[in-house]
Amino acid sequence: MKITKCALLAATAIAGVILGTPASAADEIPADDKPEGPQEIVVTGLREDEGQNEVTDAGALGAKPLLDTPYSITVVDSEDISKRQATTIAQIFVNDPAVFSFATAGTTNWWGTQIRGLGVRNYFVDDVPLLLYWGGDYPLEAVDSVEALKGLTGFMYGFGAPGGAISYRTKRPTDEPLLTTEIGYRTNSALYGHLDAGGPLSRDGRLGYRINAAAENGTAYNDAGVNRWLGSLALDYAVAPDLGWHATATFEDSKLEHEPFQIYWQDGIYRDSALPRPTYDYEKLNIDNSYYKSRTLATATGLAWRFAPGWSAKLTYGYTSKLHHSNKMFVYMENRQGDYQGFAYNFAELDKAHFAQAMIQGAFETGPVRHAIVAGASYIANDSFFGAGSYWSNDFNGNIYENQDFLVTRQADWSTAGFPYRERQRALFLSDTLHIGDHVQAVLGGRYTRYKLLDEDGDPAVDSGYRTSAFSPTLALIVKPAPYVSLYGSYVESLEPGSRVTGEYANFGAVLKATVSKQYEFGVKYEHQGLSFTGAAFRVERANTMDQFVDGERYLTQDGMTLYKGIEASLSYRVSKDLKLGIGAIHLDPSIREVSGENAGVLGHVPAESAKWQLVANAEYYVAAIEGLSLHGNVRYFGKAPTDDINFLYIPDRTIANIGFQYRTVIGGQRVDFTGNVNNLLNTKYWGLGNIGEGINGALGVRVHW
Repeated sequence: MKITKCALLAATAIAGVILGTPASAADEIPADDKPEGPQEIVVTGLREDEGQNEVTDAGALGAKPLLDTPYSITVVDSEDISKRQATTIAQIFVNDPAVFSFATAGTTNWWGTQIRGLGVRNYFVDDVPLLLYWGGDYPLEAVDSVEALKGLTGFMYGFGAPGGAISYRTKRPTDEPLLTTEIGYRTNSALYGHLDAGGPLSRDGRLGYRINAAAENGTAYNDAGVNRWLGSLALDYAVAPDLGWHATATFEDSKLEHEPFQIYWQDGIYRDSALPRPTYDYEKLNIDNSYYKSRTLATATGLAWRFAPGWSAKLTYGYTSKLHHSNKMFVYMENRQGDYQGFAYNFAELDKAHFAQAMIQGAFETGPVRHAIVAGASYIANDSFFGAGSYWSNDFNGNIYENQDFLVTRQADWSTAGFPYRERQRALFLSDTLHIGDHVQAVLGGRYTRYKLLDEDGDPAVDSGYRTSAFSPTLALIVKPAPYVSLYGSYVESLEPGSRVTGEYANFGAVLKATVSKQYEFGVKYEHQGLSFTGAAFRVERANTMDQFVDGERYLTQDGMTLYKGIEASLSYRVSKDLKLGIGAIHLDPSIREVSGENAGVLGHVPAESAKWQLVANAEYYVAAIEGLSLHGNVRYFGKAPTDDINFLYIPDRTIANIGFQYRTVIGGQRVDFTGNVNNLLNTKYWGLGNIGEGINGALGVRVHW
C-alpha cells in the first residue's frame, strides 16, 4: 500500500509539473510598470557552482577557500538541502561517499553518524559545541549550510572524536526584505510548514533580522509519530563601519513516538550466520507508547572588528543545551527466524555547553614570504546530567513478523540529578600559513589544551577526577601549480575525551579516559571550467574501544588500536549549462591492531560498523523544454559492514536510489517553487546497522516567495 501511495504521489506531482503552464523568460518588471495580462519572469536553471572556491570558516585556520585548506571538507548549502527535502545527516551528505549515517529518516539518530568509518561526536552550531549525545539530528529549517570536516579536529576545534566534525551555520539577515512560506507533505501523513523572513529593521539598514518558524506533525512512512516545532532568530547590527555585532538563537521541541526498534546484533545472543528477512511491516517493529522527546537550544553572540587594514578580531560567546527523555525500545536479535529479546530504556539527560573564544586573523610580509596568521584562545564547559532513575530491562520478547502488544506501564523518572559528567577545556591556538611565492603554502599550527573531567560529585572546588593537557600540532604543505589546483599533505593530532558508558553495559556510568589519535593525509583539489575534483589518501590511528565479556556480563573497555586507512575521491562535471554529473567513492582498509590478552582474537579484524566500500553517482538536469523544471537523483552503494569487532556477522551491502524534481514558476505575480522527492525509489529491503531500512517514501512541498 505504501509503495502505491508513493508512486502515485510522485506520478501526480510530475504530471502536474509537465501539464502546468511554464513561465516564459523576461527581465523583472517594476511593480508600477507591470502590464496587465500574462506576466513574464526569468526562472533560472541550475546555478553556477563555487565548489572548491567556496570560502569556509575553518575553525582555527580562519576563513579561507576550500581549495587552500589542507583537509578534506564538504559543504552543503540550504538550497541543496531544500531541493532534496533532506531531514537527516544521511540525506544531507548522500552525495559524499565518506560521510554516512545508518539512522534512517523518522528515527532517532542514536549515535549513528560516521566519517571515513569512524563515529562522529563533534557537532557545532555557529562555532559553538552542541552535545547531540544519544540521539537527535539538528533541525535544518534555520540552517544556511552544513559542513563536514573529515578527520582529526584537535587543532581546529580541540578535544573530539577523530572521525571529524559536523558544523552548522544558521541563516543570516538579508539586505533586502525576504519572506517565503512553505507547506508540504511527507508519507504517510505528515504535514509541515515553514516561514522564512528577513531584512532590515532600521531605516539606515544597520540592523537586520532573520526569523524562521517551522512545525511538523503526523505519521511518517515507518508509522512513527512526528510532532515538532522550531523557532529561530538572527540579528546583525553594524555598530560602526568596522565593527559588527551578531546574535542567533534557535529552539526546537520534538517528540518522536513509537519509532521502530533500535537493533543490536550480539555474538552469543544471535545464533545464526545470516540475517532475518527484512520487513517493512513497521507496525510490528514498535511499541505503541514508546517515544523520544527532546528540547534543543543553540545560541551565539559576538563582535567582529576590522581594526586595521587586513586585520580583524572576533569575539564569540555561545550556549547550547539539549534535554531528552528516552522511553525508547531496543532489541537483541536471536536468530534468522526473527525472534528477539526486547529491552525498555528509560533515561533522561541534560547536556549543556558554554563556549567563549577570542580570535585574531591577519596578514603581514617578511621579505618574499606572506604570513596569514590566526591566533586565539577558547574556553569550553560541557556539563551532562544523567537521569538518576535510568532503567534498562528485558521487559518484552517477540518476533519481528508478529504483533507486539507490550506497553510501558512503569512510571519513568525524568529527573537529571544523577551521574554528572563535567568537562572543562582551556586552549590557546596559533596557525601561520606561509605563502611562498604564488605556488607554495606551508601551514604551521598548534593548539594547546588543558582538559579536566571533574569528579562525579560535580563539585568544581574538589580537585579530583581526570585531568590532562595536550599539544595538538598540524603541519601541512600545499603546492598550487595553477590557481585552480592544490596538491597537499597534512599531519594532525587530536585528543579524544573520555566517554561515559551507557546503560546496556555492566559498567554503566564508568568513564573511559582520554586518548591520542594521529592522522596523515595527502590529497588533491581541482576547480576549473565546470570540473570539480577532490581526492585524498589518509591514515588514522585511534585507541580502540571494544566490548568484553566477563562472567557473562558485557563491559565496554579500551584495548589496542584501530587503524583506518583508505582513499576517497569525488568528481563532478558540468557537461552543459543544463546537465551536471557526479561520482564518488571511498575505499577503507580498517583493522584492529595491538590488542592483547582475552581480546587477542580480534587482532586484524575489521572494526565494528566499518564498510570497506561506498560508492555514489548523481545527476542534476535542467529541462530546457519546460522552463523552470529541474530533475535530480542519485544512486548510492553501501558495502557490507561487521556488526562488531568479532566479525561474526555482517550487515549485507545494498544499493539505494533517490529521485526528485523542482519546478519554479510564477502564479499571481509571485514566484512559486514546487519540490518533490522519492527516497528509496525501488523500495529496496535492507537491514541497517542499528535498525531496519528506510522503505520507499516521498515528500511534496510548495514554497511561495512573497
